[in-house]
Amino acid sequence: MSTYVRHSQIRAAHRVISMQWRAHYIQRRSIRQAAIESDSDSNVLSVGIAVKDNIAATGWTTTCASNILAGNRTPFEATIVKQLRQRGAGITGKAGMDEFGMGTHSTTSAFEHIHNVRGLEKYSAGGSSGGSAVAVREGEAGLALGTDTGGSVRMPAAYTGIVGFKPSYGMLSRWGVVPYANSLDTVGLLAQTVRPIGTAIVGRGLYLEHDHNDPTSLPASVRQRCTAQRRGYESWNPAKNGAIQGLTFGVPIEYNIEELDPRVRQGWLMAAEKIEELGGRVVPVSLPSTKNALSAYYVIAPAEAASNLSKYDGIRYGQQNTKQSSDSFEGILYAKTRETGFGNEVKRRILLGSYTLSSEAMDNYFIQAQKVRRLVKRDFDRVFKLSNPLEDEQPFNLSEMEDTVQLENKWGPPQVDFLLCPTAPTTPPLLEDVMKQTPLDSYMNDVFTVPASLAGLPAISIPMDLPVDHTKEEERLLSFGGLQLIGQYWDDARLLSVADVLSPHVLQQKLL
Repeated sequence: MSTYVRHSQIRAAHRVISMQWRAHYIQRRSIRQAAIESDSDSNVLSVGIAVKDNIAATGWTTTCASNILAGNRTPFEATIVKQLRQRGAGITGKAGMDEFGMGTHSTTSAFEHIHNVRGLEKYSAGGSSGGSAVAVREGEAGLALGTDTGGSVRMPAAYTGIVGFKPSYGMLSRWGVVPYANSLDTVGLLAQTVRPIGTAIVGRGLYLEHDHNDPTSLPASVRQRCTAQRRGYESWNPAKNGAIQGLTFGVPIEYNIEELDPRVRQGWLMAAEKIEELGGRVVPVSLPSTKNALSAYYVIAPAEAASNLSKYDGIRYGQQNTKQSSDSFEGILYAKTRETGFGNEVKRRILLGSYTLSSEAMDNYFIQAQKVRRLVKRDFDRVFKLSNPLEDEQPFNLSEMEDTVQLENKWGPPQVDFLLCPTAPTTPPLLEDVMKQTPLDSYMNDVFTVPASLAGLPAISIPMDLPVDHTKEEERLLSFGGLQLIGQYWDDARLLSVADVLSPHVLQQKLL
């Protein structure tokens, strides 16, 4: 396939011969034909799916875009891949990514940089699931699997003009997914529209599937209890469950940051106006702990990554460095293997995580970050109308509320059904500029996606129109942005239905 969908042989990271391409074309064509023939069969999900290269799939290598796993073939298949195969889906290819999911622009791969879609090749495709997003936008797959740790599905969706969905933590199995940060990692789905995702999650019952192999997968009894408190799971019917009329959408005032691109801000306001035209209500809300969420994330995620990646030593897991007579360096076993096997960004996060877990730093960094995480989750629970089925309900402390937020009544500010905000603070940056960015500059792009990940909430990015000055070529090219909707825990079905109904109203142009 092309540069953003990797063939199962490692050397095909750079090119695939025409015969192999024709074979994949025939496979995709048969999938499309099957979709036509089985359209009336509600139990079949006949679609071609691209699988991110950190998710195990039979017949394909799983390298996590890292030299240390070059040529690795996992002897089992990820549960989510198996579930989609059972529902009639077929694998069209493995998608490129940032190494071990660590990156914002899909530029940290050991094999290739991911470029945006045709016509936007010089711009970032977002990360770390950039390959999955481009595969969907280019028509290589009808549905793609990615992983979302702090926005790695939603960010590429925003940069490529498609839909990216991160479900509630614990809904989809992570078994067979190479972990980055266990308490944050979530399997996500990308598609051209919301419908294929809603069909898979709700219509084909993926939300019901408990996996005993995955300790973070919600047990069946808890799933039933959570589902009983929610609407929209009885069937995939957006027309019935996604009406905007009567819903309240919250606009977090803390998200109106100085770094927000004026065009993205204007697109956000235009989307809010569309919601009001459709009968919804838009109100300001306060999430006071948001300002600390990004810092907490970049303490917790690298700490968990340092632990997860400790096993890649060339002895238990990974390719051993055989180019030198000894794998040790200054008496440290397997140092050369890890030095040559990991890229710079991965090594940076291992060092950061190892430090924050050290005895001298744990109390000041890791423990404090976990406390911030609890505050972030508490902020979300307070602003939603629905209670979190996994948490006790907590009242809003009015002393912590911003002065700009109006009170609904004596109990506090208005509560909302969903939160509305941009997915990314800017349009896709030029790859040339990305390569000049400092790590901190790259991390800042996750400022709107990280809070929902810390709280384990469902979130979806849908494309929205941006205002365009037609005298400026870049604005004509980048005429779209990402609009993010965040829901309460396990309100995934209603979130998907609302996103499906809202999508054609906030994106009225046809993306090429």
